[in-house]
Parts: sequence; structure tokens; C-alpha cells
Amino acid sequence: MILEKYPADTNDAANRYVNQVGQTLARASDMPETFAGYHFLIQNTQEINALAAPGGLIFVTRGILECCPHETAVAAVLAHEIGHVQSKHGLRAIKKSRITNALVTIGVEGTKTFGGKELADLTHEFEGSIDDISQTLINSGYSRAFESEADMAAITILRRVGYNPAGLVDMLQVMRQRLVPDQADFASTHPSPESRIAEIKAIIGPVTPVKEVRERQIRFESAMNKT
Repeated sequence: MILEKYPADTNDAANRYVNQVGQTLARASDMPETFAGYHFLIQNTQEINALAAPGGLIFVTRGILECCPHETAVAAVLAHEIGHVQSKHGLRAIKKSRITNALVTIGVEGTKTFGGKELADLTHEFEGSIDDISQTLINSGYSRAFESEADMAAITILRRVGYNPAGLVDMLQVMRQRLVPDQADFASTHPSPESRIAEIKAIIGPVTPVKEVRERQIRFESAMNKT
């Protein structure tokens, strides 16, 4: 459903790079493993956005990667999305009524074989759950509280791996300049960059632009075709 809006980017080198950084960060998170593992994919659009589905499927657009002046900023974007996964924000987007209905069906039928009606009921609730999550990710976005929680998780994850959490501020400052008012992108589903920067600085203190490690900058520029 997510890829129906914007297709996958076909730049294999860039996708491998994003996965290399993302997998390293995921292992340092509070949820280093999911049922099917973490997977990172670039979407081929200049729209500035990033999405995290519950099971560890993380999507970042070309547009948001272009807001990243260095690898530490890329890591910050990915760590934020991993924060959503470890906090189970996607699952919490499912309407409680769907979960209740599914549990009632499972509870009533749990001691016998499911019939056609019961399977149909569960399938309906499952499909509805996917719709709930997709609509939240694509259209409405997570709550401000969830976004703040993901930023705080990102700071912790970045520090564990050895990245400067100020990379998140660097990315947001570039994003602030590039966001187009009233456009259906990051601005419509996330708190303003200004408010996020203020909250991050309150946690990590005064920040200066990241001085990227040379080796990181070289591989970043190579993967993003900036050389």
C-alpha cells in the first residue's frame, strides 16, 4: 500500500547503503529483532518523508535523504523511524475496536476449528488493521507525543552506535528550508522542524554542526551520487 503511492528507488548502491546504516542502528535499538527483521527502502520521490511500518519495514524518500548533508544525518532519520518500531507506534494506530473484535472471535472459537464465518470475521478485522496503520502512516501521521518519543529514542540509538545526535538537528534545519507550505509531505504528518529542534536541544544541550568522519562522508557521498 505504501509503494502504491511512490515506487521503490532502483539505485541498488543507495539502497544497500541505507540498509547498511539502518541494520547497524537497529541492532543498537531496544528492539534489535522483529519477526521478519528490519528492511530499509528508498522511495523514488522528491517528497520529504519517512515511514515506519510495525514489523520493521522502513521507507525513506529521496527528498528526505537530500535533506541530509552527511551520514550522521541519514543515521538520524533512520534511528527516528526505528524508534517508532521499537515503541510499537504502528500497532497502536490500530483501532481498539478491531483488536477487541478479533480477540472475542479467537476466544470464542479457540477451542474448536474455525468455520468460514469466523475466518471471514478475522480476515475483515486484519484487513481493517492494515488500513488503520496505512492511513496513519500516509495521511495523518503519528501524534506529537509519538514523534517526540521517536526523537528521544533516536538520540539514544545514535549515541550507542557512536553518531553525534546533533545530526538530527542538522537534518531538520535543512528540512525547514525545503518544506513547501500546504504540501502533503513531512509537514502534514509531523510536528514542525522548529519545535522538534527545540525539544532535541533541551535534551542534548547546545549543538554545533556535525563534523563528519572522513570515511563516513566519502561513503555517504558515493552512495548518494554526490561525488
